[in-house]
Amino acid sequence: MSTLPSPGAPGTGREPNAADRGWLALACELAALCPPSATAFSVGAVVVAADGTELARGHSRENDPHDHAEEGALARLSAEDPRLATATIYSSLEPCAARASRPRPCARLIQDAGLRRVVTAWVEPDTFVVGADGTGVLEGAGVVVVALPEYADAAQAPNRHLL
Repeated sequence: MSTLPSPGAPGTGREPNAADRGWLALACELAALCPPSATAFSVGAVVVAADGTELARGHSRENDPHDHAEEGALARLSAEDPRLATATIYSSLEPCAARASRPRPCARLIQDAGLRRVVTAWVEPDTFVVGADGTGVLEGAGVVVVALPEYADAAQAPNRHLL
């Protein structure tokens, strides 16, 4: 898995801190664990409590060919976990706003879980879903979305065959 030590407590607003960078680097490492697909991106995700405790992680297609990374990470947590309201989810790719394989896209799953902050590396291209705007959906629901495009290359690496 990762060689990174626990990066620490996430930032709290739109300004990223060093811990945000460490957790997003881990999410990008998780994306590299995904079984390759010709029809879906390889994505990694980590949910981190406000105190810097890792709550859950996941990557695309980890347990099912249709699993998304955020979906897998959130499935490991109780919906009643009070830490979710102040947690941050790190995703190597912008959470999806639409999908064909399941009724609820990741942006909706994040909202339903009560998360209020998302840090991402790469905006989803129109490769599979045209015009989907996960960031817009999340921000429209009051979720803070922080983009760290300096991690886009790491997020894209396991997806080069799709680009």
